[in-house]
Amino acid sequence: MEVTVNGERRTVGPGTTVGDVVRGLTRAEGGVAAALNDEVVPRATWDATPVAENDRVDVLTAVQGG
Repeated sequence: MEVTVNGERRTVGPGTTVGDVVRGLTRAEGGVAAALNDEVVPRATWDATPVAENDRVDVLTAVQGG
């Protein structure tokens, strides 16, 4: 199925979760947030939150520096 991840169209398999998408983009243990269709998804529910056809997933990582 087709979804949009950080503004880019991608094909993901059936049963893909927000957690799967996040792990596909970053290995960071902390400082990561995810949103599904403009709604923040709590980290505790990433693996229980399925992604559907045409959903939008945004994955944000915090950066340090100045």
